[in-house]
Amino acid sequence: MDTYKIIISGFGGQGILLIGKLLTYAANSIGKHVSWLPSYGPEMRGGSANCMVVISNKPINSPLVSEPTTLVAMNRPSLDKFEPKIKEGGLLFINEDAINREIARKDIEVIKVPADTIAYKLGNNKVANMVMLGAYLGYTELIPLEVVVDNLKKAIPQHRHHLLGLNEEALKEGYKIGSENRVSGKVE
Repeated sequence: MDTYKIIISGFGGQGILLIGKLLTYAANSIGKHVSWLPSYGPEMRGGSANCMVVISNKPINSPLVSEPTTLVAMNRPSLDKFEPKIKEGGLLFINEDAINREIARKDIEVIKVPADTIAYKLGNNKVANMVMLGAYLGYTELIPLEVVVDNLKKAIPQHRHHLLGLNEEALKEGYKIGSENRVSGKVE
């Protein structure tokens, strides 16, 4: 595929914009054309937040994503809002710990990730976002994991650099899940 159109969505405070920015930095560092378009409500923390990321081998005409090839849904409102828009044959990554309904679409691949559970096991529920990003990378192999890890310092604010190791660990745990699903074909 030449162009990946991704929507990442969840509640404000879940690190939605951060993983979009990290994905953008990493793709840019390997020579891809990229765009990142954040969107969040005025309440931000606790309200809805999403970002649109476009990664391509050719120049990008618009940062807007109306028909994503991938949706990363961290919560049910995000799934409800964006599931109908996923391109036929597209990918849906869901945080299965936060989404308690069946997926309506039968024409897309669904990858369920226990992101909250893994984050709690790692000792900090705030890294569920990195678990989801790792799963996406492990499944698609779009960008090497090492490249994303190398860009953590750039994406994470300086005052949070003490959490770089934890974020790297969360990425790796998610990557394992994505890889296992890709290899085994364990998608719905």
